Amino acid sequence: MRKNDPDSRVGAAADVAAAAPARSGTVQSVERAVDLLEAMADAGGTVSLSHLAATSGLPLPTIHRLVRTLAGRGYVRQQSSREYALGPRLVRLGDTAGRLVGMWARPRLAGLVDDLGESANLALLEGNQVVYVAQEPGRHSMRMFTEVGRRVSPHCTAVGKALLSRMPVERAREVLRHTDFVRHTDNTITSPEEYFAELDKVRAAGYAVDEGEQELGVRCVAVALDGPLPAAVSISGPTTRMTDALLDSAVPKLRSVADALVTELARQDAAGV
Repeated sequence: MRKNDPDSRVGAAADVAAAAPARSGTVQSVERAVDLLEAMADAGGTVSLSHLAATSGLPLPTIHRLVRTLAGRGYVRQQSSREYALGPRLVRLGDTAGRLVGMWARPRLAGLVDDLGESANLALLEGNQVVYVAQEPGRHSMRMFTEVGRRVSPHCTAVGKALLSRMPVERAREVLRHTDFVRHTDNTITSPEEYFAELDKVRAAGYAVDEGEQELGVRCVAVALDGPLPAAVSISGPTTRMTDALLDSAVPKLRSVADALVTELARQDAAGV
């Protein structure tokens, strides 16, 4: 940097301000970088710098420096349109984090199986897809389409409905704009309008049900976690065993597990774990 270059001095001052510790004791530049990544995810994974400026409230030069740094590490990538997309290095982080979250939640899922007998699952929303990060098999022998690591569209799963029902409407619309609404069975919802009507029912009930929409003969009920983690817990099994009576029994148990997981997360955050 030339000593008398005013643009360089302005850029350096902005970098110093961005790196200054926040009042909470955190590093502001790290907070801002994470905020930008989350804003990109909320927008469907691909955004322009002007969009980030409008949503984050940060100056465009600061955003440009942060995004350029993230791009240099592979956490974002610039496309031919000059927009920026989430980068491939995030996949490894997401997979590892999802596996650890699954290990952490498995004892709670095992408790659901003990109480209800059917397979219990934990799923996260990653970008515009649902990924299953933990499963505790039920006591009965049955092949299930859910398996750890599987990614599915949110339009045909109870966990997807539960997760999108907790989102702001515009964020849910953004996810659905990237959803192809493939028909897997005659029960699959195949239009955004019908899906939003279903989300209204989920919000009113506090839980979501998949009525053979991903796989014929399989029924699933799910409850979303009421916290910062975009996750949902569910049980699934054949329709012959997943009766209305079982669902009535399962919903409060799923809510109890979801609340317990949120409480554990809050305790860990408070302890700095």
